[in-house]
Amino acid sequence: MGEDPYLASKMVVPYIKGVQMNGVAACVKHFALNNQELWRNHIDVQVSDRALHEIYLPAFKAAVKLGKSWSVMGAYNQFRGQHCSHHELLLNTILKTDWNFDGVVISDWGGTHDTKEAALNGLDLEMGSPIDTNRLPRQVFDANFLGSSFSELLKSGEINERVLDDKVRRILRLMMRTTLDLSRPLGKINNIEHSHVARQVAREGIVLLKNKANFFPLDTKKKLTIALIGENTIKSMTTGGGSSELKADYEVSPLEGIKKRFKNCNIIFSRGYTSENFENSDQVINSLINDALEKASQADIVLFVGGLNKNRGQDCEAEDRKELKLPYNQDYLISELHKVNHNIGVVLVSGNAVSMPWISNVKAVLQTWYLGSEAGNAIADIISGDSNPSGKLPFSFPVKLNENSAHFFGELSYPGNGETQFYKDDILVGYRWHDTKNIKPLFSFGHGLSYTTFKILNIKSDKKVYSVDDSLNISYKLKNTGRKDGAEVVQVYIGKSDSKVTRALKELKGFKKTYLSSGKETTEIIRLKLTDFSFYDESISDWSLEKGEYEIYVGNSSENISEIIRINIE
Repeated sequence: MGEDPYLASKMVVPYIKGVQMNGVAACVKHFALNNQELWRNHIDVQVSDRALHEIYLPAFKAAVKLGKSWSVMGAYNQFRGQHCSHHELLLNTILKTDWNFDGVVISDWGGTHDTKEAALNGLDLEMGSPIDTNRLPRQVFDANFLGSSFSELLKSGEINERVLDDKVRRILRLMMRTTLDLSRPLGKINNIEHSHVARQVAREGIVLLKNKANFFPLDTKKKLTIALIGENTIKSMTTGGGSSELKADYEVSPLEGIKKRFKNCNIIFSRGYTSENFENSDQVINSLINDALEKASQADIVLFVGGLNKNRGQDCEAEDRKELKLPYNQDYLISELHKVNHNIGVVLVSGNAVSMPWISNVKAVLQTWYLGSEAGNAIADIISGDSNPSGKLPFSFPVKLNENSAHFFGELSYPGNGETQFYKDDILVGYRWHDTKNIKPLFSFGHGLSYTTFKILNIKSDKKVYSVDDSLNISYKLKNTGRKDGAEVVQVYIGKSDSKVTRALKELKGFKKTYLSSGKETTEIIRLKLTDFSFYDESISDWSLEKGEYEIYVGNSSENISEIIRINIE
């Protein structure tokens, strides 16, 4: 849910509660440190205790302790020499003991590797182990690691029956919470209310990255010729991608959504590039490019709808991306389009960051993600101005791949040597890395523009000196100074420049999204818990709150800070 542990922690809790209020179990995955697909079944991750607890565990902790998730899925990879689906420290010590998790731990498909480890190290339900399927169903089940071999260890007394009792108790509890719960509400599927919610969620997630000379929104009343260029204009994004594939009842493409909304306009489409493999590929590619250039030269406005997709090597399970740049020669195509038409806006459909060597040649960039059934309608809502974009980036877009913290440290950091991987960036992940090392990103964490303008004024804390048990209240006035109604997300970060340990320049600790009509203003308060200022102290294997002076950064992205105030903790 993003590169920041606080953001992910805040987003995951209501998600889980919303799912489970309907008698459906949320399954939080992958626990933990599952951050690459290459060698995912065996790569052994080495990371400091501090980075583990400050960066990689907080969202899981919130999911369990605050969200009360009913199930957790273990990761494929190893951590310090032990597979995560049956890991003594992660599952028995942290999850089930420290966090009091009372749900079911499930292995990912084929993620179980040893009967005794699985039995003793916290795995409750084994899924999809690669066994001989040319047997009768009962024999197939018995062949699993938690099948007959587990039964023999119980019968021999090598494993105490209490281990089995705990697993059975957890699975029965999950059944009682779901299919055996007589108060469980009846569900609905693909009704009009679902479509409305899907469209709203999609709209609010879209991020306006660049908007030179107010390129967006486009005027729906003008009889413009709009050239829609790019395969993602028509490509289905609910299908493909391995486990990210959805069985959607319908999917509105960007082409459908834009044509429907811009009925006064002449909409012309050209594929421009292809992700498919063809014989005589050079001939096909050149033909597509030439058609795109011809269409673009005829248009008042060019909307390039490109990005990634769910093919292997893109946003797809089981294989990492090969590079940061756009695939299928899209960078070249955009540069060629600029030669015939300077009025270009880019609509990126992707689940991840891309480099943008063409950024100075386009007037606007929208990051739309994968928006599901209502994708095309939501995109049309934004580019027409029917809805004002208010999304913010949940991670940083680096200019170049080696300016990302994991890649900066070379192959041992990512992807490892084939056996072991070392998280050399430690706690300096994402914007923490960019800010602390003064490496300017292409687009910063928390960045997102609007069709209106906002000012954050009168920023202050409720006092200057706090004791350890206090809460910190940051108040501010937010004013919509533009001509359109819209929403802004004010973000609060903390830093400690004189810390006794290495710290990031700043860390997100609070945010609030506020909707305001044009010309209106409001006073808001963001409350922070001082315990959230703690760092994980490896010398005591626990959290520690330093006393002294802290910097409080208030702005609308990690890079755009309106004011810094200082407080003291005694």
